[in-house]
Amino acid sequence: MTKNYPSNLTSEQCELIAELFPEAKPGGRPRTTTCMYAVVNAILYLLYQGSTWRALPGDFPPWSTVYGYFRRWGKDLTWLQVHDKLYQWVRVGPSREPSPWEAASREPIS
Repeated sequence: MTKNYPSNLTSEQCELIAELFPEAKPGGRPRTTTCMYAVVNAILYLLYQGSTWRALPGDFPPWSTVYGYFRRWGKDLTWLQVHDKLYQWVRVGPSREPSPWEAASREPIS
């Protein structure tokens, strides 16, 4: 278990995006030892702190594991889906529409 960092997702946010992460690859090593919540929080920690992969604190999974998931999820567009889901969650929270529709107008200002 990791410390409580400012970049960590809440349990509610984690439940919201849990379905978006792909299953373990068939024929590969079982995913029983790697906690996806810890991997996601490690990636968010690095993005929040602007740190290097090898400087990841020891209470997260190994940096090479975290980096491997980061690369894989970037290639298969999982991160884009996570972003969109969390973006909608934040917008709906304060009783707004999931997607802004009047934020930008293409009409010239007179």
